[in-house]
Amino acid sequence: MTDYKVNKLDYIFSKDCNCKSILEKQLQRPKEQIIDDLIEAGLKGRGGAGFLTGLKWKFALAQQDETKYVICNADEGEPGTFKDRKILTEVPCKVFSGMTLCANVIGATKGYIYLRAEYNYMKAKLEDEIKTFTEDVLKPFKIDFSIEIFSGSGAYVCGEETALIESMEGKRGEPRNKPPFPISNGYLGKPTVVNNVETFASAVTVMRLGAEAYKNLGTSDQHGSKLLSISGDTPIPGVYEIELGMRLSDFAKEFGDGDTKAIQVGGVAGFSVPRKEFESTIIGEGQTTGGAIMIFNSSRSMYKVLHNFLEFYEEESCGQCTPCRVGCQQLKKGIEAVKSGEKSPEYLEQLVKLTDTMKFTAKCGLGQSVGNSFKSIVQNFREELIY
Repeated sequence: MTDYKVNKLDYIFSKDCNCKSILEKQLQRPKEQIIDDLIEAGLKGRGGAGFLTGLKWKFALAQQDETKYVICNADEGEPGTFKDRKILTEVPCKVFSGMTLCANVIGATKGYIYLRAEYNYMKAKLEDEIKTFTEDVLKPFKIDFSIEIFSGSGAYVCGEETALIESMEGKRGEPRNKPPFPISNGYLGKPTVVNNVETFASAVTVMRLGAEAYKNLGTSDQHGSKLLSISGDTPIPGVYEIELGMRLSDFAKEFGDGDTKAIQVGGVAGFSVPRKEFESTIIGEGQTTGGAIMIFNSSRSMYKVLHNFLEFYEEESCGQCTPCRVGCQQLKKGIEAVKSGEKSPEYLEQLVKLTDTMKFTAKCGLGQSVGNSFKSIVQNFREELIY
C-alpha cells in the first residue's frame, strides 16, 4: 500500500442503485447463499463493534423461533458522527432494503428503526418514505414485513444494542449482561438482529457489486468502503465514502488544513493519532469501524480535547456499573489535578492503569472504550497535560 491513492467512492449515496431490482433478484436466492456472500465479502458492522454481518444473520437464522425482529440502530450519538443521518436523509430506501433482506434471511416479519431523539425532526419524512417503500416494493413482492420507527430518548448508552432493546421495552436504557446475546434473546425475549444504518445500506452494496468485488476493496483486515464523518480543523467537513486502506498521511493531505497535529480516529471512543504516526497508521487496519474522524491542528490544546471527552463520558455514563460511573469522574478529576500541579505528572500513569481496569471490568463499550482516547493522548501529548 505504498502508493495508496485517495479513492472517494459513491456506492452508498449513488442514485443509480435500483433497490427494487436488487431485492427482487436476492429474494429468489437461497438464504444461505446470501449469508455466504456477506461472509465472503467480509462486511463488518459499521457501527463500531465490527462483528461480521453475515455471521450475525447466520446465527439468527439458526434460532428456532417463529417470532424474530430486525432493528436498525439509528441512535447516532457518537460525537463527530453524522453519516447515518445523511443516509436516512438521502437514500433511506437502501436502509429499508437492507432490513428487508435481513428479515427475509432470518425469517422476521417486523422491523424497527431506533431513531435518535435528536433526529425526531426526520421522523415524519421517514414514515412517508416507509409508506412509499411498502407500496412500491413490499406489497408487489408480497413480502410479509413491516417497518416502524421507534424514537429514542437521547441517551448515548442506547447506542449499545442491549441498552437500545431495554429502551424499546420501556425500561431504563442500560446494557444487559451478556450472554445471552440479542441474536437469541433480544427484543421481547425473541431472536433479534441489530445492525447499524450504514451496515444495512452496505449489505445492499455487497449484493449490488458481488462479494468478490466488495472484498477486493479495502485491506486484509477491513474490506469494502467506509463512510467517514469528517470534522474539526478541515476546510472541507462532511461525509465522504472512501476505500478502507487510506494512510492518515494521505488523509491529512486530502482533508487537513496543512497544520494537522492529531487525528482522532473513531470518534471519542477511538484513538488520537499524532503527526509522527500518520505514515504508519492505515484507516481500517486494527481501527474501529465507527465513522467519526476529528482533525486537530496546532492551535488545539489536547488537554482541553481530552477534558471535553471525559466530560462527555461522565455525563453519558448510565451509572449502572462502578468502574464506568466512578472511573470517568476520577479520570477527569485526575487530569485536572495534574494540570493544576496538585498532583505530580507521574500520577498520569496511575490514571492509565485505571483505564486498563475499566476496560476489563466495565459492563459495556462506553466504559471499556474510555481508555482508547485517554491513553493515546497521554502517551502522545503528555507535555500538554502537564504544562
